[in-house]
Amino acid sequence: MGEYQYLCDIAAILLSTKLLGLATRKFQMPQVVGALLAGLILGPAMLGLVQETDFVKKTAEIGVIVLMFCAGMETDLDELKKSGRASFIIALIGVIVPLLGGYAVAMLFNRPGMIESDAGGSLFLQNMFIGVILTATSVSITVETLKELGKLKTRSGNAILGAAIIDDVLGIIALTIITSVADSSVHLSVILLKIAGFFVFALVVGVLFHKFYVNWIMHAERGLHRHVLIAFVFCLLMSYAAETFFGVADITGAFIAGVVISSTQRTKFLASKFDVLSYAYLSPIFFASIGLKVSLPSMNSTVILFSASLVLVAILTKVIGCGIGARLCGYTNEECVRIGVGMISRGEVALIVASKGEALGLLGSTFLGPVVLVVIITTIVTPVFLKLAYRSGVSHTIPVGEGFSNVYEEMGNYRSGAYMFKEHEEVPRGERR
Repeated sequence: MGEYQYLCDIAAILLSTKLLGLATRKFQMPQVVGALLAGLILGPAMLGLVQETDFVKKTAEIGVIVLMFCAGMETDLDELKKSGRASFIIALIGVIVPLLGGYAVAMLFNRPGMIESDAGGSLFLQNMFIGVILTATSVSITVETLKELGKLKTRSGNAILGAAIIDDVLGIIALTIITSVADSSVHLSVILLKIAGFFVFALVVGVLFHKFYVNWIMHAERGLHRHVLIAFVFCLLMSYAAETFFGVADITGAFIAGVVISSTQRTKFLASKFDVLSYAYLSPIFFASIGLKVSLPSMNSTVILFSASLVLVAILTKVIGCGIGARLCGYTNEECVRIGVGMISRGEVALIVASKGEALGLLGSTFLGPVVLVVIITTIVTPVFLKLAYRSGVSHTIPVGEGFSNVYEEMGNYRSGAYMFKEHEEVPRGERR
């Protein structure tokens, strides 16, 4: 019977994320908050009914890959190019400020008489590593919230997406610098060459795939469903290549695959298909899996004070750092706040960085609890703060051309049932294979 337990686990996750999602919507909060709470309630932090098995972990990974692939498909490539310089500045300042803030808080508490760390290495490296953890950004939470609010294609939404991709690269560099000092087998020059190689690889493969897709697949007389299969295979292969060969996050490869697909004529059709897959199965498991990772250790009053300070610094440094970067690039005050808030969530990215530090002996077990609290709180407050940030003022929505119609306006109809029939009226009968 135990080998089929995963079926009950998936059923519990899907049902609880939906019910809590509806409950949080009643309180005017995004449904993703409910999905995150579902993982916390079902997981070891509270009821302990569902464990993060290998199956759940791998399914969650596919979920975030598909989520970022969909975000790439909804991205206006021309606007993304325009915001490239701004995204770099936002990401750069949004990495430096949290790095310094995290280091300052760790330096204040990580000393005799305050918190006795059981980590090895120098105190300087230990404190810097806390700062490196705070540089991380988990854009998946923000993407899902922006989609739900219908703001993914706004000017600030594009800036968040671009900055988050660059933030991942800068975070890898910062992590590599710290770990290369602690581990002689890690070489910064090799990592930088791999990162540069990935973007060259992505450019070449993207151009070749686009030509192949447009010149052959797009002109096929029948079989629209083959577009879904080929697009998904391309997404998975780009994710695999990014992580395996270049050491870049798999979600970055998925996002770039989506951007390549976004310039084709079938983007609207593909987005509708992947949205159903993500909404009905993959996304709930991914968001719940974040809560399933949480298991809070016992903490004394000093550690609790450190945790509260770290959470506050984690939130403020991203809002201030990214907000300053956005202001320098000419964004309005409202857009600066939205961009800063959109970069708050640390999510699974911070947990991955923390596990790397723990393996290298740079992060002691005493500091792991506060890091987990940072992940939980920043992940939950980001959707709430984003909704508040977009509630006032006018969002500057990017004009969408004929080939880039707003998918998520249509998704509202799709989920209500209206779009399902509309789609089949628009697709010739002979092509529905």
